[in-house]
Amino acid sequence: MFNKILIANRGEIAIRIMRACRELGIKTVAVYSTADKFALHAQIADEAVCIGPAPSKDSYLNTKSIIAACEATGANAIHPGFGFLSENADFARLCEKCGITFIGPTPQVMDEMGDKANARKTMIEAGVPVIPGSDGIVKTLEEAYEVCDRIGYPVMVKATAGGGGRGIRLVENKNALESNFLSASAEAEACFGNGGLYIEKFVVNPRHIEVQLLCDNYGNVVHLGERDCSLQRRNQKVLEESPSPIMTDDLRRRMGEAAVSAAKVSGYRNAGTIEFLVDKDKNFYFMEMNTRIQVEHPVTEFVTGIDLVKAQIRIAAGEKLWFTQDDVKLSGHAIECRINAENPRRNFQPCPGLVKSIHAPGGFNVRIDSAVYAGYEIPPYYDSMIAKLIVKGTDRDEAIMKARVALAEFVIDGIETNIDFQLALLKNENFVRGEFDNGFLNRVDIMRE
Repeated sequence: MFNKILIANRGEIAIRIMRACRELGIKTVAVYSTADKFALHAQIADEAVCIGPAPSKDSYLNTKSIIAACEATGANAIHPGFGFLSENADFARLCEKCGITFIGPTPQVMDEMGDKANARKTMIEAGVPVIPGSDGIVKTLEEAYEVCDRIGYPVMVKATAGGGGRGIRLVENKNALESNFLSASAEAEACFGNGGLYIEKFVVNPRHIEVQLLCDNYGNVVHLGERDCSLQRRNQKVLEESPSPIMTDDLRRRMGEAAVSAAKVSGYRNAGTIEFLVDKDKNFYFMEMNTRIQVEHPVTEFVTGIDLVKAQIRIAAGEKLWFTQDDVKLSGHAIECRINAENPRRNFQPCPGLVKSIHAPGGFNVRIDSAVYAGYEIPPYYDSMIAKLIVKGTDRDEAIMKARVALAEFVIDGIETNIDFQLALLKNENFVRGEFDNGFLNRVDIMRE
């Protein structure tokens, strides 16, 4: 087992990883930008190293500074969390070259599966259902027109690198292709340093269902059920739950088997997620693989009782999976609400600023993952998510009620947040009935209703 792990991230995920490390008896090293000098992760780690100025490219994406911090502190592993360098194969390769364990898949697998166009080709070879689209990267606008003419509009233009809804555009018709193709590529280049795009047929009103995997270094692969991530706004997830309201035992079995096959074909190891789109007839299609821990991992932890971050660390340290697929039993229902520093009444404008006071809810099966505290100045340079509220009920109805009660108690004074938006969503009749899809929040004014 590692004696010291450097956490190449910030915010709530850095705190989450620190807690897992400490429960395993491992010391932690935080890295921080000048804007994060007083951030919680920099304050509570065993050691903390400043790695550069506020902009991400100069700090949290600065691979040389992060490796230097690792060597200076004697850390023998790096956990990348999600975002930033978590799906950067070159960084994983650099860690390998420096004799530092990267807690995640191998660089080779990241190249194959983290690159969404390559992953799509691998899934076709593995016999996993995929959405009709391009065979790989679409390099020119002329090629994009050819692909779209072949599969028909509407289409989704997607960045092959990264995630989080960046570099994705819905193209309704031929006239809209050029502007969306160019803007998606520019956004992907700015966010991920890779402007490559691929194209898929747009599946009308699908559900976004993802399957969590754990894979050790010895060929053992298990899936931990599914998460429903269909409630999205502009391709950004807002609320996730497990199990999915539309799931049947047969569909879960088939999707789980497809996800496991995908992991085995690619030689995947550590934690990963296979994301599917499910149409109204319960046909499912591979969308992408996330080669990292997900923001929404806590709902899976609640319904399976398995600590995913500890599992990541144990697998990276060379341990075999300590359970089999038959041991995985789903219990109850979990919901996660992402709490963002933003104003839903002003088109979700980001609202950084001083947190004057905070009261977090508690109670049985209520969990808050956050790095915010009273007196903390939220910087304007990073993602607006500042907390996650996760609850578990014996069934979906109880989980909804528990989430409503917890949100009503959640007070963050000094900044605007989307807490009221999340509460309105949990009271929406369509949500309560489980009748929603990926486009639901783009069609329905939750606050007005």
